[in-house]
Amino acid sequence: MAAGNRTQVTEFILMGISDLAELQIPLFCLFLVIYGLTLAGNLGIIILTSVDSQLQTPMYFFLKHLAIINLGNSSVIAPKMLVNFLVTKKAISYYACAAQLGGFLVFIVAEIFLLAAMAYDRYVAICNPLLYLVVVCPRICLLLVALIYIYGLTTALTVSSCVFSMSYCSSNVINHFYCDNVPLLALSCSDTYIPETAVFTFSGTNLFFSMIIVLTSYFNIILAILRIRSSEGRQKAFSTCASHMVAVTVFYGTLLFMYLQPRTNHSLDTDKMASVFYTLVIPMLNPLIYSLRNKDMKDALKRFLDNPCQSFGLMQI
Repeated sequence: MAAGNRTQVTEFILMGISDLAELQIPLFCLFLVIYGLTLAGNLGIIILTSVDSQLQTPMYFFLKHLAIINLGNSSVIAPKMLVNFLVTKKAISYYACAAQLGGFLVFIVAEIFLLAAMAYDRYVAICNPLLYLVVVCPRICLLLVALIYIYGLTTALTVSSCVFSMSYCSSNVINHFYCDNVPLLALSCSDTYIPETAVFTFSGTNLFFSMIIVLTSYFNIILAILRIRSSEGRQKAFSTCASHMVAVTVFYGTLLFMYLQPRTNHSLDTDKMASVFYTLVIPMLNPLIYSLRNKDMKDALKRFLDNPCQSFGLMQI
């Protein structure tokens, strides 16, 4: 705790979602279920797309890494959050807070651009099917995912370094359930112009370029589907990208809701509710979105349950 205005903060207190004592156990149970479903769903996708020979395609390669990212994003936030529901002092050390912010930024930036890569993959599959295996070959997929992770790590190091280069010497109470850059900067007793500019620049640039890729891809996909004469052909083409369209809409819709609010309506409480959605709820929903109406995933699960030992023997990383 900070002893005075000149004392450097060594730990932060996370206010959490609610400070009402009677809500702590019900909220713990709710988010324990959400995190449990997130673990089960995303681990299931990772295992199935690794062991099943019929899921060794670019689409499922990207889906596997989306599951890894969702699992990472949720695991950076949820365990500490769950512990804090059960303890009186909801403290996190200065360096643990920096690590949590960095981990969150790595995975959220990676998710933004992986969804864009998945949109491009569907564009090539529907609009240029004859070139699909050339344009989206395994080497290109691997390179693209590696670049996404590297860029996510670079962004995280840059932004978190800016945020934690500030002095924190007054209040150490974060109005959030995890260490995020906006509520952290609100506590700083130094000039926050540079880190706020860095956060705004990276957030705006990442959203803008990823959304351009997504919107351009789906604009061309919709045009291509409308040109298909048979209703059966249109339905088949649409079904190959319907799950991804739902996931993209939910994810980007949440981010745009948070970042495009007028300043007069903007509050940390609103950010907190939006953050619950894209750090905990969306990682739980994505496995359901991609699996419930996906025949390939259902068949792969059936094959895996019929003979799990043989499936693990054929596992491909």
